[in-house]
Amino acid sequence: MSSAHSSSPNSNAVYPATGASSSGSSPTFSPLYQQIKALMTQSLQSGEWRPGELIPSEVELANRFKVSQGTVRKAIDELSAENLVVRRQGKGTFVATHHEARAQFRFLRLKPDVGVAQYPDNNIIEAKRLRAPADIARQLDIKNGDSVFFIKRIQSFDGAPTILEELWLPGLTFKGLSLERVLQYKGPMYALLETEFGTQMIRAVESIRAVVADQIASGLLAVPLNTPLLSVNRVSYTYGDKAVEVRRSLYVTNNHHYQNELS
Repeated sequence: MSSAHSSSPNSNAVYPATGASSSGSSPTFSPLYQQIKALMTQSLQSGEWRPGELIPSEVELANRFKVSQGTVRKAIDELSAENLVVRRQGKGTFVATHHEARAQFRFLRLKPDVGVAQYPDNNIIEAKRLRAPADIARQLDIKNGDSVFFIKRIQSFDGAPTILEELWLPGLTFKGLSLERVLQYKGPMYALLETEFGTQMIRAVESIRAVVADQIASGLLAVPLNTPLLSVNRVSYTYGDKAVEVRRSLYVTNNHHYQNELS
């Protein structure tokens, strides 16, 4: 996407952006609404509009960027589709936050076969700082041996251990994170990272495969050895496509299934 260009004295005015393609042989064009979307994303990333806050109205944004209200609306449509903002009927548009109930299930795709989805109870087994192994460093785009914060936990539904997880977080990004803080906080992990470190998970890439429970997993998940499990490797990203979490999970699917919506 070409970035929107601004001019003095009005740094919020937006003009059509063109640029060379990767081959340098033909110009590219960035639609005006995408330029506005890029500028709004900058405001989200910089913290001008914080999680949970009401953003300016379409009219105010149209005046700010010197474009039509329809152009702003189309930009907000895309931000909403990407779960960066949330529209509330009669109230306006708000910055998405991991504290909302709907957001808690955005990254948790394990659904019960019967009944309504519930957020699991957490049991922290281990939480400490250590040096990043090579494969984790590669996925987080940091150097081998850089500091990472490691969390190992079991998530249970109705008292039944269902998810065994290992989380790897870049130590520099989450410098003040500690075992005590993790144990103290009772909400979703992403909400803690958002509130205390200003880091929002805005998208994730998952790789899924079938495995069987080894001795450690069978003991922690209370299932027989070699029980079929779903193995999920997730890399989560914040603004600027910066990787800020690697999460490795083992799911027991006796009473749950992995559900994803494709569009």
